[in-house]
Amino acid sequence: MTPLQSAACPGVAVGSGVVRAGASSWADRSLVRAGGFYPRKTMTATERLDYYASRLPLAEIATTFRFPPTPDLARQWVERTPDGFVFDLRAWSLLTGSPTLPDSLWPDLASEVRPECRDRRRLYPQHLSDEAMEECWGRFAHAVRPLSEAGRLGVVLLRYPSWFTPRAEAWAALAAIPHRLPHVKVAVELRSPKWWEPQATESTLEFLEDHGIGLVCVDGPATGEAAAPAVVAATSDVAVVRFSGRRADPDDPWPWPYRYAADELESWAPAIRELAASSTETHLLFENTAGTDAVDNAGMALAIAAGLG
Repeated sequence: MTPLQSAACPGVAVGSGVVRAGASSWADRSLVRAGGFYPRKTMTATERLDYYASRLPLAEIATTFRFPPTPDLARQWVERTPDGFVFDLRAWSLLTGSPTLPDSLWPDLASEVRPECRDRRRLYPQHLSDEAMEECWGRFAHAVRPLSEAGRLGVVLLRYPSWFTPRAEAWAALAAIPHRLPHVKVAVELRSPKWWEPQATESTLEFLEDHGIGLVCVDGPATGEAAAPAVVAATSDVAVVRFSGRRADPDDPWPWPYRYAADELESWAPAIRELAASSTETHLLFENTAGTDAVDNAGMALAIAAGLG
């Protein structure tokens, strides 16, 4: 393995908290091809991640939404990054009830899929036995342990689908997260607007805070059935904001690609200050990973945070 050459880019102190910013991918093909961030297009995977960690203090591992990680892969992420660098890791889709690729299930658990569901193109928790689902949670927790033990794991991000709404089953699922992922910091992205209706917002925030679960605040499309919540709050000691891009045109189906302008990010300065005052760390994740947009915007966000210190 190529030895690490760089020290980790530090987070920015804002009051008593630390602000970190980063992209949802350090190896996106368009980022590598665009030039302007990595010094060479021919860098190895190890060199690329090492260089990224010297420029930004945070990265999201989003690929784990489609396929759960393995302990060996987690150890590679540790070995390829310097001390002080942090990953936020997206939870496997099956754990949040999102449509899941059947091939992402561990082969030895395939027999636990109900017979009538084995030929379906997407897998859901109700297709497996309760025991198999608990085993999935346990294996996922085991896989991320090397990151946690090395101090590289920021939070595990659980991104729930729009049909995950405030009802008894959903409250129970949220309450179970800290027990299923013990000794791991977690944050949830609740994409249904029903969690954020005027009569529901306070209960949602209080519940998350009582259970030590962070909230993923979202700057994203302001229209649509599953509009991102406009709520900005810290409900645990790590506050998270996801910047997904905005619609330039209300009729656009998806705001992609989208590069945040300086004034759009500067408008977040008061909220970043408030989040930093209410948490130990504030993580700003840029999901607009087209070309260098995400890494450039993350750098801009760090500069704005530095101006708050």
